[in-house]
Amino acid sequence: MTGFHEVLFPLDIALKSAGGPERKTEIVTFGSGREQRNARWAHSRRRYDAGYGVKTFDALQQVVAFFEERRGQLYGFRWRDRLDHLSSASGSVTPQDQLLGTGDGSNANFQLVKTYGSLYAPYARPVTKPVPGSVRVAVAGSEIAAENFSCDTATGVVTFAPDRIPSSGAAVTAGFVFDVPVRFDTDYLEVDLSAFAAGAIPKIPLVEIKP
Repeated sequence: MTGFHEVLFPLDIALKSAGGPERKTEIVTFGSGREQRNARWAHSRRRYDAGYGVKTFDALQQVVAFFEERRGQLYGFRWRDRLDHLSSASGSVTPQDQLLGTGDGSNANFQLVKTYGSLYAPYARPVTKPVPGSVRVAVAGSEIAAENFSCDTATGVVTFAPDRIPSSGAAVTAGFVFDVPVRFDTDYLEVDLSAFAAGAIPKIPLVEIKP
C-alpha cells in the first residue's frame, strides 16, 4: 500500500460519522424476466462521510488540518468504524474470536481476518490495520503469551516465534481491535462557514483503500 500515514483520523469525529460497506454486483436481466447476478468484487469496500461528525468550528478546523497534511487524496490513514472495529460482536475481545487458520508445523505467519456469517456464504475479510497492543492469539484454544508472537500493525500478519509455530492440525485464533485504511475521496474540501453556522453538514467523503 503506497502513500499511507499510520495516523488515526480524529476519533471523536469518526465515531459520530456515517458510512458502511459497499459491494459491486452485476445483474443481467433476460427477456423472460429471470436474472443472472455476479459479484464483481471479491471484497466489500467501505465508504464514509466524516461530515456528520463535525459539530463544532474546532472540529472543522481539525478536519481541514488533517486534510491538508494528507494532501487530499494522496495519503491514506486509519479510520475507526464505530459499527465494526472489534473481532467479536459482544463488545469484548477474546483470543478465540476469529479463526485465522490451522497449523501445519512449519507455517509461522497467519493473516488476521474477520468472518461474517456462518451458514450460507461466510465472508472472510482480511484485517490489515489492527490497533497496536490489542491483538490476542490462541493456539488449540490456549492463549499464547505476547512475547511468543508478533503482529505487524501495518499489514495484520501474525508471526509466531520459531519455537512456538503451531503444530499440525492446531486451530489458530485471534481477537483484536482494528481500524480501516481509508483516504479522502476528494481533492477539494468545500467549507461554507455561513451554511455550517446555520446547521448544514459539510460533505467529507472517505473511501477504503484495498491493499
